[in-house]
Amino acid sequence: MSVAREIKVMVVDDSAVVRKVMSAILDRDPEIRVIGTAHDPIFAIEKMRREWPDVVTLDVEMPRMDGITFLAQLMAERPTPVVICSSLTTKNAETTLQALAAGAVSIITKPSLGVEGFLRDASDDLVAAVKSAARANMGAVQRSAQLSSRTHERTAPRLAMAQTTERIVAIGTSTGGTVALEAVLTELPRVSPGIVIVQHMPEMFTAAFAARLDSLCEITIQEARNGQRVLPGLALIAPGGKHMQLARSGAQYIVEVKDGPPVNRHRPSVDVLFRSVAKYAGRNAMGVIMTGMGDDGARGLREMREAGAYTLAQDEASCVVYGMPREAVKHGAVDRILPLSALAGAIMRNTREL
Repeated sequence: MSVAREIKVMVVDDSAVVRKVMSAILDRDPEIRVIGTAHDPIFAIEKMRREWPDVVTLDVEMPRMDGITFLAQLMAERPTPVVICSSLTTKNAETTLQALAAGAVSIITKPSLGVEGFLRDASDDLVAAVKSAARANMGAVQRSAQLSSRTHERTAPRLAMAQTTERIVAIGTSTGGTVALEAVLTELPRVSPGIVIVQHMPEMFTAAFAARLDSLCEITIQEARNGQRVLPGLALIAPGGKHMQLARSGAQYIVEVKDGPPVNRHRPSVDVLFRSVAKYAGRNAMGVIMTGMGDDGARGLREMREAGAYTLAQDEASCVVYGMPREAVKHGAVDRILPLSALAGAIMRNTREL
């Protein structure tokens, strides 16, 4: 008996090559069926009304209607999981982050040249992104987008505090994490402990992501640099394509940003960060695992808990994909499970008690 093809996908991209290659890759998987392709959103919506997809793969820059406008229309009329397929450029990185904030589930990157070869090389990532999106909790997508939509106006220049801190918060997240992180970080005051973050995200996007968050938050958000100090009021995000680890330089916490093979198929890896935090911060740390597909971070969070750290997991109802938190719970790594809206408060309460 043949395996039923349960995930129906619409591929929307103005490049005929991209549409052809992506369709071939997705159709090879027995759990996926491409029900149509379109060179722009207007043509796509006409096809979708005849047969609605479970997942849409969407380019950002297209004729007649851009991807952001189409995404906003989709989320307002019939929320559907969307995987953004965007080029590795600074301009597209900023636009793609707007799409994630508007409700897209994840990103697949494509270069401006050599697209066909790149897509074939990244076929596993593409299939995994579509399967993850198909399982996305769209109610959680909408709720986390609403939480992150609060505006935060700065009334004075913000600088991270200069004194050394013995408090460290380590956060790991993946699918759905960009919006979830915004919801948490925008609620933190300037007196927050130093924060180190791994968000599964491709190269070129983390710098733009950090800059966007920095414009919204009271705390300072930066893409991490090798050897940078971890300070109160400062959150450091691991660069895409690099691992980030916590280390000590004398009495100070620093981060090491380095190359290395993928861990749990990811670079940066949450497990790599969490294990280093367990080693160097121990009971002076707090670990938080949030929405995401897979099990990256589960074992590292358990090591943090065994080292005396207090650990939190985002609850299933507020996760876009309840994969990483579920695995952490299964591994006995979690002290407490909380909804997204309660994480910021828990971070501040519990780090004061460390």
